[in-house]
Amino acid sequence: MDLQSRLEALIAPSLDAMGYELVRVQLQGKQRLTLQVMADRKDGVMMTVEDCADISRSISALLDVEDPISAAYTLEVSSPGIDRPLTRAKDFEIWAGFEAKMEASQPIDGRKRFRGKLLGLDEAGNVRLGVETGEVAIPMADVRGAKLVLTDELIAATMRDQTED
Repeated sequence: MDLQSRLEALIAPSLDAMGYELVRVQLQGKQRLTLQVMADRKDGVMMTVEDCADISRSISALLDVEDPISAAYTLEVSSPGIDRPLTRAKDFEIWAGFEAKMEASQPIDGRKRFRGKLLGLDEAGNVRLGVETGEVAIPMADVRGAKLVLTDELIAATMRDQTED
């Protein structure tokens, strides 16, 4: 199991028990490592600074005991934000209809980078994206990175969701 998978397996159950969902774990940097943990509340309410602090305390204790990272690092806990990364299959369904940027690990129709309207998943589990030349389907396993694009439509939808809660 690689370090990324090990960290996810270590952190996700703790977050789940606290009422959060793990969005992404990412170890960044060469000389100064940063462990970035992004989480969402399960109840759909916007994350607060207190939520991040609670998660940080819990994860810090867990990582101190398990010690999966041999070098010194800084722990950074945050919400995914409005222009959030899309990391789970359900993200591509929930955020269908909004503009997204995606990068594939393998070329599709001669290119790896795409920007367009997210159309969800097809029956085979491929991510569908409406681009200027039509529609492209990218296998989930080949999605290297994906995130929502900050648009007026996305901001309006996010604000509307928060006022409904």
